[in-house]
Amino acid sequence: MPDRVLYTAEATATGDGRNGHVISSDRRIDFDLAAPPEMGGSGNGANPEQLFAAGYSACFHNALRRVARREGVDPGESTVTAQVGIGPETVGGFGLVVTLVIGIPGLDRERTRELTEAAHQICPYSRATRGNISVELRVPANSVR
Repeated sequence: MPDRVLYTAEATATGDGRNGHVISSDRRIDFDLAAPPEMGGSGNGANPEQLFAAGYSACFHNALRRVARREGVDPGESTVTAQVGIGPETVGGFGLVVTLVIGIPGLDRERTRELTEAAHQICPYSRATRGNISVELRVPANSVR
């Protein structure tokens, strides 16, 4: 838990859950939701997994860049792509899996992995999900030199 809360985001979902509408209190987010076709929906709107992927990738990218700078590494045009999967669990209900794909062009793969692991320790999303869902950290060979 944080020692003090610096900011609180607020959003409200209405309608039929995955097929409804979501709006943030400041109205910066204001759009329809729709389940993806793979889950029997129309796909004519955003879905919670996309929102989670956007939040996780942005948060992790911030942590990665902070760690890189602290270590004296210029993160340059680094990227973090979050892939969020959802599927049924054997115990009932649905569960999530996440793959974070990290790229720091110009930095060798091993050093990128080290920075990625360090970022995974401080990213609030990583800390919140640790032990709850599978999170794979991937550094593809073509994302570094």
